[in-house]
Amino acid sequence: MTGSLRLADLDYDLPAELIAQTPAEPRDAARLLVVHAATGRLQDRVVRDLPRLLRPGDLLVRNDTRVFPARAFFRRATGGRLEVLFLRPLEGAEGAPGPGSGAAGAEPWEALVRGRPRAGEELGGDGPAAAWRLVCERPLGEGRWRVVSLGAASVHERLEAFGQTPTPPYIRAPVADPERYQTTYARRTGSAAAPTAGLHFTPELDARLAAAGVEVAALTLHVGLGTFKPLQEERVTDNRLHREAYAVDGSVWRRVREAGGGGRRVVAVGTTTVRVLEHLARGAPLAGETDLFITPGFEPRVVGALLTNFHLPRTSLLALVMAFAGVELTRAAYAHAVAQRYRFFSFGDAMLVQ
Repeated sequence: MTGSLRLADLDYDLPAELIAQTPAEPRDAARLLVVHAATGRLQDRVVRDLPRLLRPGDLLVRNDTRVFPARAFFRRATGGRLEVLFLRPLEGAEGAPGPGSGAAGAEPWEALVRGRPRAGEELGGDGPAAAWRLVCERPLGEGRWRVVSLGAASVHERLEAFGQTPTPPYIRAPVADPERYQTTYARRTGSAAAPTAGLHFTPELDARLAAAGVEVAALTLHVGLGTFKPLQEERVTDNRLHREAYAVDGSVWRRVREAGGGGRRVVAVGTTTVRVLEHLARGAPLAGETDLFITPGFEPRVVGALLTNFHLPRTSLLALVMAFAGVELTRAAYAHAVAQRYRFFSFGDAMLVQ
C-alpha cells in the first residue's frame, strides 16, 4: 500500500466523547497502548510503566520546544473582531522563513487569520492591546497571512502581555492552567502548539527512567500549522507539509549516532522528534527547517521506537505512525483503543510502538 495509500485509509470512527478535554492527573497516569510491531501484539498499560517497558541503554529523545501565547485579537476600523494565531517570524522582503525580524519597528510574521481582512489593511489590538498595530500585508494561502507588527515592542513581548495560549479547536474550554499545555522540560520558546506526546512526563518519571538505565536527550522543533493540518490530496504521498524550524545540539546528535552504532535503540517521543532525527539522518544540518513527510514505506535510519498520542484522521501524524507500525496494525490498534475507551488527541492517552 506504500504508493497507493489514500485519504480514506487514514479515516477511523471515533465517538466524540473519547476526545479528551482535560489532561490526565497526574500526567503519567495516562493510559498507554503498547504496540509490538513485529508480532502485532497489543498491551494495555499506563505511561508510568515506561521504565519497565523500555530497555536499559535506550536513548529517549524529546522535543523541548515551549508553547508561547500565540493567539491575539484585533479590531478592524469598522469594529469587526479578528483572531490572529502567530505561527513564526519571517525575515526579508520576500518573507523567507527564519528566526529574525524585519526592519526596526516593523516585524513580519506568518500568521493564521480567522476572518477576511483586506491586503494592506491595518488592524488595532483589542481591549488592553489597543495600542498594538498590525498590518495584514498579503495572503499566503490556506488562511495564512504575512502580517507586520508595528512599534518598538516585539511580537513575543506583546503576546506575553496580551496573548492567549492556543489549544486545538476540539478542546472546547480554555485550559485552566496553561502550564498543563507545556511539557515539564519545555525550554525553547517558539511553538504555536505543544508536542503532546511529551505532556505525560514528570520529574519523578524521569528519575525512574534514569534509574532503569534509560538515557534522555532533547532537541527542538517549533510546532506550527503544518504538523496538525489535515491532508487534502486524495493520494497521501501527493501532499506536502509546511516547513518547521528545528535545532539540535551537536552533542545530542553524537549521542544519537553512538546509540545506533552501538546497537542501542533510539526512542523518539512524538512525531516531531521523529521528523528531526530522520531529517538529520539524511544529511541535513543541525539547524534549519524540515518538511520531511513520513508515510508507509519509509525506512527509518535512526529511530527504533516511537511514543506518540492518538492522532486525528487524515493527518500526516497518523501516516507517520503507520510507517512505523504498518497500516493494518495501526488501524487495529486504533480500533482497540476505541473499544477500550482510550482518550484521544492532545490531552489523551499514548501509544508506544516498538
